[in-house]
This record gives sequence, C-alpha cells and structure tokens, in this order.
Amino acid sequence: MRFIKDILCGILIGIANIIPGVSGGTMAVSMGIYDKIIGSITNLFKQFKKSVITLFPYAIGMAAAIIGLSYFIETFFENYPLQTSSLFVGLILGGVPILISKVKKPSAGGKSEGRRFDVLDIVLFLAFFALIIVLQVFGSGKEAKITLTVSVFQMVKLFIIGVIASATMVIPGVSGSMVLLILGYYNPIIETINSTIRALSPWDFNTILHNVAILAPFGIGVLVGIFAIAKIIEFLLSRYEKRTYYAILGLVTASPFAIYMGIGLGVITVASVIVSVLTFAIGFVIAYYLGRE
Repeated sequence: MRFIKDILCGILIGIANIIPGVSGGTMAVSMGIYDKIIGSITNLFKQFKKSVITLFPYAIGMAAAIIGLSYFIETFFENYPLQTSSLFVGLILGGVPILISKVKKPSAGGKSEGRRFDVLDIVLFLAFFALIIVLQVFGSGKEAKITLTVSVFQMVKLFIIGVIASATMVIPGVSGSMVLLILGYYNPIIETINSTIRALSPWDFNTILHNVAILAPFGIGVLVGIFAIAKIIEFLLSRYEKRTYYAILGLVTASPFAIYMGIGLGVITVASVIVSVLTFAIGFVIAYYLGRE
C-alpha cells in the first residue's frame, strides 16, 4: 500500500514539473515527503540500497507522468485552465498544514520553535513570497522560439539548461517549467518528448535516435542539478531548519497566486467557477490524504 501511495505522489510531482507555474518541489512539500526525497538523493552513494528503495516508487510515478501524461495535461490546461489550475492549488494548499507543523515542531530542547518567530523569519517569508510573484510577472508570455538540433554546442547548452531547470524544480514554489518557458526551451523539449512517444508506434528509429541525442544531455543536466541543489537544501535544513521552512512557506503560499495570475479573465464563467471549486476540494483532500504518515 505504501509503495502504491508513493507512486501516486511521484505522479503528482511529475505532473507538476510539466506545468509552467506549478512546482514539483511544492507538491513534495504539500505531501510531506520533501525531506525524505532530499535526504535520499544526498545520501544516494552513502546509503545506496536504502536511498534507491525510497526513491524508486517516486521515480516510477514521475517518469509515468512525464512520459505518459504530458500531452493530456497540456490539453487540459489549454482547454480548462481555471478548473485544472484549481486542482493544483488544492493540492498545494492541502499540504500547508503539514508545512506549518514543521515550523512549529519542538526543538531539540523540547521547546516549540514555531511559536517563537522573529523579524528575520517574517522577512524570509515575505521575501520568498514576493520572489514567486515577481518570477511569474516577468516570466509570463516571454518564450522565445528555439529549434533543437544535434550539435556539440546545442548539447552543451541543453546540459546547462537541464542543470538550471532541475535546480528550480527541486526548490519549493519555483517552477522548473516556468524557467524553461522563460529560457525558450519549454515547448521544444515537450514537443521532442511527444515526438519520441509518437515515433515508438511505427518504430521510427531515426526519429527516436535523433530525439534521444537531444534529450540525453538535458536529462544528464537534470540529474546533476538535482544532486547539487539537494545538497544545498539538506545543509540549510540541518543548520537553519526553522528559517528554511519559513522561506519555503513563503514560496509555497505564493504559488496559488502565481498559478492564477497566468489565467485570462475570459475563461471565468459561473460553470467554470463551480467546477473549479470541486477540483480545488478534490486536490485539497488528495494532498491531505497523501501527506498523512
């Protein structure tokens, strides 16, 4: 049962990483598994077997979501933006109580750190809240047109883009897909993934080989970026746990505003609002259930 639950969590994280404005890190925090994933990544070589057992179901879920659901998720967001966005806002806010419990949990001395916040805690919360809003405002609608080709220069660029995107995917509240969108690589990479999937049916080997040559350096960059940022976050959580969680809380609580800011007013109708309330409730319940130990 736990294995299936972890796969479902991985699917939600994978879906979140596909969608510009939605953060996979936020999904992990909302479901109460962020610390566990970061710890397993950073200790992969020290505790290989334990880390692999922990990460395996999440990896299966994420891979299934990214490979199998990217087309459908994009279609839902294009045709039902408010309803689909509300589902993810529910998933995010459903996990906020778990995050609040992190800043309120007792310290090593038995005292509750969360009830003794100071000015720096509030400054961190507000600064990281504002960061997400600013990224959304400046990132909206600015994707450049880029054609992916197989060349040494392009492969190096894709590796660097993968490092940048994966680092932002790990940080709660920051959308790796939005960063790819700003850099102009979101649609080309999604189109390459979908092209590879379509080429599997007639077994178009030339197309598959071409696309793998494009996606491989990006994928390697993603792995390098995840390991690098996970080390940094683990250090912050071990040395400055309460302050780090106040910063994360700012990132997470700003995410719903950032998500809704990307929706045009033309899609808002009475029917869409009613359905959105339902999808929000569904997302909230799912996050609350998956976040329970």
